[in-house]
Amino acid sequence: MVTRGQLIELGFSDEAIRHRLARGRLHRLLPGIYAVGRPEVGRRGHWMGAVLAAGPAALLSHRSAAGLLAIRKSRRGEQAEIVVPRGQRKRPPGIRVYERAASVADRGDDIDPAVPAALGWREVDGIPVTGPAVVLVDLATCLPTGQLETAVNEADHRDLVNPDALRSAIDLLPRRPGARRLRQLLDTSALALTSTVLERRFLPLALEAGLPPPTTQAKLGGNRVDFYWPELGLVVETDSLRYHRTAFKQAADKRRDNQNALAGRLTLRFTHRQVRYEPDYVRSELGQAVRRLASERVR
Repeated sequence: MVTRGQLIELGFSDEAIRHRLARGRLHRLLPGIYAVGRPEVGRRGHWMGAVLAAGPAALLSHRSAAGLLAIRKSRRGEQAEIVVPRGQRKRPPGIRVYERAASVADRGDDIDPAVPAALGWREVDGIPVTGPAVVLVDLATCLPTGQLETAVNEADHRDLVNPDALRSAIDLLPRRPGARRLRQLLDTSALALTSTVLERRFLPLALEAGLPPPTTQAKLGGNRVDFYWPELGLVVETDSLRYHRTAFKQAADKRRDNQNALAGRLTLRFTHRQVRYEPDYVRSELGQAVRRLASERVR
C-alpha cells in the first residue's frame, strides 16, 4: 500500500502515477491510496489503506484493531475502523472514523517508552494500531457483553494485557467512552478470565460443586493451568480436542501433571464431552476432590 504523497516524495510525477495506473502497476483502493502490483488486497491491506487514507496521526481501532491483534475474529463485510485526533475533517469513504482528544494512548511521532505497554499504540505488520487496553475500552462501546468478555479473555490468554494492567490502564482513561463499562465488567464476580468457551462452561459446574472462585490461567512451575485453588492444592485442566489431540501436546500435559503431583497438587482433567454432556459426573468428581482435600488439610 502506498499514498499519492509518498509516491511524489519518491520523485514520481502526476504523469508517472497515471501511467502506472493505466499499466496496472498501481491500483486505486481509496482516493490517493494505491495497492502496488495487484488490485486484490487482503484484510490487512484494507486496514493499512484505511489508516493511510486518514492521515499520519490515524490508528486502526475498535473491531478492526481487535482483529489485527487477534483478540476477536473479523467478520466479512465489516468496515475498517480508525481513530483520528479530534477536529480532523478528513473522512475517507467506506471507513468508520472516530474522533477523540489526544491522550497518552494516541499516536505521536514516536512510540513513547514511558507509556504502559498495554496502553500505548504499536505497529503490527506495519499497521499503526491502538494498544490492547485501549482496544478493549473501545470494544466496550460496541460489543455485547459476551463478546466483550471473550475479547478480554483472549487478550489475557495471548499475554497482551493482564487484568491488573488493564485496570491500571482504565484508570488513565477515566473519561474515554467504554472505560466505565469495562471496569464494571472486570469488577463483576461473573467474569472469570478463562481462555476458551469450554473453560467458561466448566466454571459454573465448579461453583455448583461447592468450590470457591478459582484463580484462572495461573502460572505454576513455568506452566499455565486452567483453574487453580491454592488453598486446596487443586488444579483442574479442561481439554478440548483442538488443543490436546496431538501426541506432542499430550506429552506436555503429562509432564505438567507430573510436576503438579511432585509439588503436592492434585490435578483433575475433564474433556469437552464431559463438560458439555456429563455435568453430573464433573460435579461429582469435583465434590469428591473437595471433600478429600479438605479432610487432608484438617489432619
